[in-house]
Amino acid sequence: MPADPRSDEMETRLVDDLVARARKAQKAYEHGATQDRYDKSALAAAWALMEPGRNQELAGMAVETTGLGNVADKIRKNHRKTLGVLRDIKNSRTHGVISDDPATGITEIARPVGVVGAVVPSTNPVATPTNNVVNALKCGNAIILSPSPAGVTVCEKLLGYMHAEFDKIGLDHDLVQMIPAPVSKVKAQRLMESVDILVVTGSQNNVHRAYSSGTPAIGVGAGNVTVIVDETADLADAAGKITASKTFDNATSCSSENVIIVVDEIRDAFLGELHAAGARLLDAPNSARLKQALFQPGGLNRNMIARDVDRVIEVAGVDIPDPGNARFLLIEGEGIGSDHPESGEKLSLVATLYRASDFDDAKRIAAAVLSHQGAGHSVGIHTAIDARALVLGEEIPACRVIVNQAHCFATGGSFDNGMPFSLSMGCGTWGGNSIDDNFNHRHLLNITKVVRTIPSNEPSLEEIFGGYWKQAGK
Repeated sequence: MPADPRSDEMETRLVDDLVARARKAQKAYEHGATQDRYDKSALAAAWALMEPGRNQELAGMAVETTGLGNVADKIRKNHRKTLGVLRDIKNSRTHGVISDDPATGITEIARPVGVVGAVVPSTNPVATPTNNVVNALKCGNAIILSPSPAGVTVCEKLLGYMHAEFDKIGLDHDLVQMIPAPVSKVKAQRLMESVDILVVTGSQNNVHRAYSSGTPAIGVGAGNVTVIVDETADLADAAGKITASKTFDNATSCSSENVIIVVDEIRDAFLGELHAAGARLLDAPNSARLKQALFQPGGLNRNMIARDVDRVIEVAGVDIPDPGNARFLLIEGEGIGSDHPESGEKLSLVATLYRASDFDDAKRIAAAVLSHQGAGHSVGIHTAIDARALVLGEEIPACRVIVNQAHCFATGGSFDNGMPFSLSMGCGTWGGNSIDDNFNHRHLLNITKVVRTIPSNEPSLEEIFGGYWKQAGK
């Protein structure tokens, strides 16, 4: 049946009303504001989730309604990611004068961007919107969330808890709203066209729609994390970290390892360590069955995405050695590219194993995999030679090189590395994104610069071209 234009008009008006209310609330929030107001508002939104009882309830709802991930890991993710964001913003100045440099004559003043629209994924229907809200409020903005259809119920519950916290400190509920059920493309598109800035995490279709909406947009690229294990690595440590990362929340993270490239010299020894950690390498017939089950004409099999390993084994109909201690499955990579779907992102407890003759060969394979899918996101390496990480940083199309760490914990910020905490990783121009760093609160600020005169600093032509003239002549 053709779409009812009257229904589309009603949905458009509904979103217009949300945006109008958000604009009014944001103006009042910004008027007469102080840094303390912004800080307390961000804390209120964060505590709505971080209060242990609510965290447990929301994590359970997220798994129940989306069918993705597992409750224990979502509780940990909700807590850890939100606490990390709070650490990052704690001493950040986002109101008033934030910099005054007499040498340049420039004073910088932080200003809100206005109303933020945030499209959030079903894989992280609680942690991602909470982090978006915290970042928005910290910078004086209002925000409207656009949840996935599966995430609507838990998003409603989350906002209810946020609004209850707002009541304690006198905040307007309209500062944080969501597109109500039923979610539709018409509503989402109208939101994209009507807000001041978009933050889009999730499907690449949504990212592309955001970029073409006419609204400034921060989109993130597809993940397909590729990790190299070289001959100098601590094999037990690497196996343990890869397993912990790959299995966390049933591989819902875009930063979970999808491809593991192992140098031949240590391949057998490393496979032994992986087996001890819970990985199970499938033989050729079982690998073929798993591929047929997971990679289907319409995309990945939804009955295998982010499911427990027992469910993956059942749906694929595979036999594995020592199944009782299995945590994730390994299949051999037979090639790279569209004809070899195992070289792409799997969003499941399945990783692809490639063998490399040496580090240079491993680097070549990693570049080919990321050029096929996941360009710009990240690459990992387990090695005792730090210079090899620098080589990857200079030659691989990735914005992050994660060294000797559990990838999904490290890429989005960790308490033992310097990356900003985030659930949204920009992939630069390689991934078709406007940012190349982890999305954070600084992306939701406008900076006004007051510019004054300083003593003139005009160089002579000799100062600029002197060296060039000596080599090339005038």
